[in-house]
Amino acid sequence: MPDTALVVIDMLNTYEHADADPLAASVRACLPHIAAARDEARRREDVLLVYVNDNHDAWDTGREQLVDRALAGAHPELVRPIAPDFPVPFIPKGRHSIFYQTAVDHLLRVEGVQRLVLTGQVTEQCILYSALDAYVRGYEVVVPPDAVAHIDAGLARAALEMMERNMHAALTPVGAALRGYMRKTP
Repeated sequence: MPDTALVVIDMLNTYEHADADPLAASVRACLPHIAAARDEARRREDVLLVYVNDNHDAWDTGREQLVDRALAGAHPELVRPIAPDFPVPFIPKGRHSIFYQTAVDHLLRVEGVQRLVLTGQVTEQCILYSALDAYVRGYEVVVPPDAVAHIDAGLARAALEMMERNMHAALTPVGAALRGYMRKTP
């Protein structure tokens, strides 16, 4: 059973909202790191890969529809490299935290996960709230600063500092997080 889960959060985005431009710029910088982490997790049997994406309260929308919507949005080049086109747990959410009224905690407990590596967007929103909810549930939290995108750089720095100080999150670059927090397969 995996003791680590790599969680890809909210990467299926249409980028058609007021703060889309700064977010898209940040996603461009961290997307290669997120995709590399996702690819590494897929190769390993000791890591559970999980996608959690905001469905914006469109509860009749599934994974395929969210992917299609994001690909039809303003920046398909930011969606295509990370869109799940393979079998993987995919959980919709309606609010900021991956845990809020979702089956994420149940999935992680059934799989024996103790450590979460949180990647995706937005650092100062969904990543922060998910890290807090993971911490209060007793998970070890790892947030690779190079694998989370932000809207506001100052708020993102503050959010990362809060995660480190208040939630004891390890702020480790994704390459080191993969080496240091995910067991090697034999």
